[in-house]
Amino acid sequence: MAKLLQPPPKFLPSEWHIANKNQYHRADAQRSRSERLVAESQRLVDEIEKTTRKSQSDVNKKLEQRLEEVQFWKKELEDKLEQLVNVTDDLLIYKIRLEKALETLKEPLHITETCLAYREKRIGIDLVHDTVEHELIKEAEIIRGIMALLTRTLEEASEQIRMNRSAKYNLEKDLKDKFVALTIDDICFSLNNNSPNIRYSENAVRIEPNSVSLEDWLDFSSTNVEKADKQRNNSLTLKALVDRILSQTANDLRKQCDVVDTAFKNGLKDTKDARDKLADHLAKIEGNFSPSSGRAERAASQTACPAGGDPGQREHHLYRRSAVYADEEIHPTSGWGRPWGLGWGPPP
Repeated sequence: MAKLLQPPPKFLPSEWHIANKNQYHRADAQRSRSERLVAESQRLVDEIEKTTRKSQSDVNKKLEQRLEEVQFWKKELEDKLEQLVNVTDDLLIYKIRLEKALETLKEPLHITETCLAYREKRIGIDLVHDTVEHELIKEAEIIRGIMALLTRTLEEASEQIRMNRSAKYNLEKDLKDKFVALTIDDICFSLNNNSPNIRYSENAVRIEPNSVSLEDWLDFSSTNVEKADKQRNNSLTLKALVDRILSQTANDLRKQCDVVDTAFKNGLKDTKDARDKLADHLAKIEGNFSPSSGRAERAASQTACPAGGDPGQREHHLYRRSAVYADEEIHPTSGWGRPWGLGWGPPP
């Protein structure tokens, strides 16, 4: 029990100095390590800050380039869209022109068919397949051919308008995406370390699964622009084709109309000449009959009582039918050398 209550052992002064010196050395080593750790941490901070600033500078440059590219493609898409809209509006006008041209051709075709139908009512030898009928049939064929050509061209114009609208839809959709991308990139480009509401995000650098590569992005916009250019060029070609078709068909129809008019004039002239000749010949024939009848009547009145024969017998003899009316020696003749009497009279 007495041993348990003994005082703690006392150290010698040399031991005390040694213990203090060891403690000092340990503290100094810990301080040195701390200073080295602080220096290393500061170096890492400076290095990270430098890397971060460099990365921010690179990102800002890339964002600036991205903004320029998006603005370029946005301007390109806007120009192509405006050009496509204008050429589509022109095609709509050309489509109306074709529809009006088709509607206008119905009346000339009806007139030509009516002329052919009326000419079928000719009688006898006048029902002849002459130049007029040939040219009228040719005119009807030309009009039907023009109508078929205009119908096909109208279908091509409608199809081209549909394809223009499809290209226009793709341009508008791409242009809308470009506007959204431009807005987002513009906001990103304006951010910096002093911007408000900046916080760390763990998933900021992840790649979305539905994202595309830069090449695909460029190819998509380039393809839309190429399609728009192609449809615009096709529309311009179709417009020129419609102009040529309308001009050529109008000239062909006008020439054929002139040919038909000339054929009608010549036919009318020939018919009129034939009619006039027949009328002159008819007048000559009627003129030959009329003087003979007048002379026979005057001779009959002057010789009411001839020198020979009974007057009643002579009267009944003169009224014989023309088929049995003969210049007999029963009755004398006049100085004209033809028998007196009429061709028709009462029976004996």
